[in-house]
Amino acid sequence: MVLFLIVSTYVLAILAERRWAVTVLLTVQTVTVWQSLRVAHARPGLRLAGGIVFVLALTAAVVTAVADTRVLTAAAFCAAAALYLLAPMAIVRDLSRRNRVDAQAMLGALAAYLLIGMAFGFAYECVAQLQPGPLFGDRGDPLLAEALFFSFVTVTTTGYGDLVPAGNPAQTIAVVEALTGQLFLVTAVAKVVENWRPRNWNRGSSIEDDASPREVR
Repeated sequence: MVLFLIVSTYVLAILAERRWAVTVLLTVQTVTVWQSLRVAHARPGLRLAGGIVFVLALTAAVVTAVADTRVLTAAAFCAAAALYLLAPMAIVRDLSRRNRVDAQAMLGALAAYLLIGMAFGFAYECVAQLQPGPLFGDRGDPLLAEALFFSFVTVTTTGYGDLVPAGNPAQTIAVVEALTGQLFLVTAVAKVVENWRPRNWNRGSSIEDDASPREVR
């Protein structure tokens, strides 16, 4: 369900060009994060923080539908970015408590990775609304779809080079996102290697253990 909501949010973000579409997008975002926190059994403190940001994001979404101002739009995307950073924290914490890697764990790691990429995409859109100059220099300010594209290119350190931030704070955010993406992948791979057990792993180990004394004799 969480992955379905994330994909739905991404599709809505690509199609969101009118104010009402942005409002629908932000509403779906809040539902996505709330579902993520519920499924990941987030701590009460994290749920409280998510609830506060949830209310702020929903309020900003409603106000954005009736008032087209850059400040309100920036506030809405800032709240969305904060929500999408809260959810991976809860998911990763829940996955760290698992003692084995299964399909649910893999889907959870994928959901957290996608949420991180989308969070930074909304952060770029927030910066584009607030700073006086264009975010990408001669390319101008990005559409939401372009901001998400640049975010996933950065978090995966692909780096096509067609979109480049013209200055700070977008450049600093891009560096932080690239480091976050790499650290997440390293941590996720380490977790998989640590907890992954092939079929008959224990039985094979016990056979080798039984055989060792005979070989020594």
